[in-house]
Amino acid sequence: MKVSVKVPATTANLGPGFDCLGLALPIYNEITVEETVMPGSGIEINVIEDSETFDILSIPKNEDNIVYKAIELLYNFVGQSVSDIKITIKTNIPVARGLGSSASVIVGGLLAANKLLGNPADDNVLLSIASEVEGHPDNVAPAMFGGFCLSSMEDDGSVSVSKIEWPEDWKLTVLIPDYELDTRIARSVLPETVSISDASYNVRKCAMLINSLYRQDSEMMKKCLKDKLHQPYRKDLVKGFNELCNLLENKDDILGCVISGAGPTILVISKNDGFEKVENEVKDVFENINIKCDIRTFTVENEGSLVI
Repeated sequence: MKVSVKVPATTANLGPGFDCLGLALPIYNEITVEETVMPGSGIEINVIEDSETFDILSIPKNEDNIVYKAIELLYNFVGQSVSDIKITIKTNIPVARGLGSSASVIVGGLLAANKLLGNPADDNVLLSIASEVEGHPDNVAPAMFGGFCLSSMEDDGSVSVSKIEWPEDWKLTVLIPDYELDTRIARSVLPETVSISDASYNVRKCAMLINSLYRQDSEMMKKCLKDKLHQPYRKDLVKGFNELCNLLENKDDILGCVISGAGPTILVISKNDGFEKVENEVKDVFENINIKCDIRTFTVENEGSLVI
């Protein structure tokens, strides 16, 4: 028996929501897990590369693979040892770009393995395991449930999630550059402590962001997509970010420009056809700094992971 799961890409943080806000995007990885019929055959991990920007050599093919680690935790939860399994990862989400590629394969592997086991774990357990492996829930929550998710990892390891409707006319444009940025490097530049004033700034902006979604208030949203916890420290690692923020500020129907996850992808949130009006200017920014960039505009992916 084998099970395949299609999982969306995600963009996390959205400015002030460091490690707690995320959105699902309609780019997908597909993960297949099957129990092999040959006893003692061990672990087999295959990668099928769909994305031109994917480094197939970057995925471990042994017990160090994050999909296998997640599956092993699930088996341990139900009191079993992992049987001989084959994991196939069909990739379309570029890695190390701030688009939740690791979260997608973790979630896909867990959902597929859970189905193979007869669904012994509920969503809360699966979300907790995925967050443990990933390190935080901001990407795994929208990868599982789709849409816009506010998530919090609690002290007992559980994860609380609230899914909030994203306005249909607020478009998401991802600017995916042709270079990678290791999440560990993006994390290493962050300070160990921050000031009360910076923390308070982000609390205010995050609260206003949630309220702007409930009210579908684009004018309020324009004031919310700034932060002082991570983007000031990462901006020099994300080529073109400063130039784009300056270009897009005060443009009609552009709600904001943020680093997607840990970067280097940049997310632009716009209303109606706001991004189309400035797309050529955006392309000029990247051409001027000699960066090739894949530009894609979407509406939010609301369905989340799907067993196929």
